[in-house]
Amino acid sequence: MTKNFERFPLKPFILNAIKELRFQKPTEVQERMIPALLNGESAIGQSQTGTGKTHAFLLPIINNIDPTVQEVQAVITAPTRELANQIYQEVLKITKFSEEDQMINARCYVGGTDKQRMIDRLKQQPHIVVGTPGRIKDLMVENALLVHTAKTIVVDEADLMLDMGFIEDVDKIAAAMPEKLQILVFSATIPEKLKPFLRKYMENPKYTHVAPKQITAEKIKHQIIPLKSKSKTKLLHDILVKYNPFLAIVFTNTKKKADEVADSLLEQGLRVGRIHGDLNPRERKKMMKQINDLEFQYVVATDLAARGIDIEGVSHVVNFELPTDLDFYVHRVGRTARADYSGIAVTIYEPSDEAALSHIENLGIQFTQVDLKAGELVEIGPRNKRKNRKKQVNEVDIAAKTAVKKSTKVKPGYKKKHKYEVEQYKKRQRRLKKR
Repeated sequence: MTKNFERFPLKPFILNAIKELRFQKPTEVQERMIPALLNGESAIGQSQTGTGKTHAFLLPIINNIDPTVQEVQAVITAPTRELANQIYQEVLKITKFSEEDQMINARCYVGGTDKQRMIDRLKQQPHIVVGTPGRIKDLMVENALLVHTAKTIVVDEADLMLDMGFIEDVDKIAAAMPEKLQILVFSATIPEKLKPFLRKYMENPKYTHVAPKQITAEKIKHQIIPLKSKSKTKLLHDILVKYNPFLAIVFTNTKKKADEVADSLLEQGLRVGRIHGDLNPRERKKMMKQINDLEFQYVVATDLAARGIDIEGVSHVVNFELPTDLDFYVHRVGRTARADYSGIAVTIYEPSDEAALSHIENLGIQFTQVDLKAGELVEIGPRNKRKNRKKQVNEVDIAAKTAVKKSTKVKPGYKKKHKYEVEQYKKRQRRLKKR
């Protein structure tokens, strides 16, 4: 199973971890980046979530740690606490295979946890630091975390880091590190505003762009359901009950709306969890554990859960609202159909969403329109079929009126006669079409 990874000069304990993790073969981003990262090169990796980029940097970083030197050797930054903790758990899955006398020590530092306790435990510096930029910077300011010895820094989900205003903290962390520094930047997109940071720290980095073969996973069915005159939360409840998912994430655009939807579903008897930025750190940690322990069948979330956070077993994604930034449609639906499983992405839409749906279709997404009729989900044809039918009728009318020319001489009853001839022409055309 590890033979595909044995081509890389990885230490035996890492190959043992790969075997335990059941990795069959390197993904494209791993294939292209691991050799360069093992050699200490700086790199930019642009790829969608779910392409294996986390292990593309973790395997080389852990491999290059010198366990005999008890100092910080690598810092990995992530924009959210959940993502930082997720990366940290992946680090532990690998480092637990290291030899007892050469144990690699990793620590996770995120906001919302007891800072003084962290400082007290930093009498011994970890080899690998994983965390959110704000908390790492705070520990540096306290002279508790000593990052000046680190040879590598990772900026994961860099575009989201920029959007959330954390890139300045990352800048301060990197500025405290050695001049000769391996910088690894991973991002789904490379926005223009990120480029000054890249130019400041990276000189001729290896750039790897793994373009997705298609914009979303092949096994996702994209469905749309018209709201019509129904109550939106009632329609949501009815389709969730009908789908009866293994685990569904329902996305809203705001924390307030997430709470409203979650409360409504709870009142209707569903097992519902929620993820959004207004939960305090303890609540968020508890909620993620409950979700991973499958205590809920439904989770209502804001876009915090759409980037990077890997929740196992998501069979359905429901857009209660289309995202304000339509690119997030791809990130949202990427929570399902992972690891070669299939999934369904459902969007409840209103007439005001027409332009947004057209934009998403232009990205290459093909929607199937369904509706609940007599408690059953049935396909009802494309959403714009009425518009197409009207257009076709208009084209027939124009053709008929063109074919049946008006008389230049006005005679009694000419309007009635002309209208009759037009109708006869249209009937003939319909009969010909049927043949």
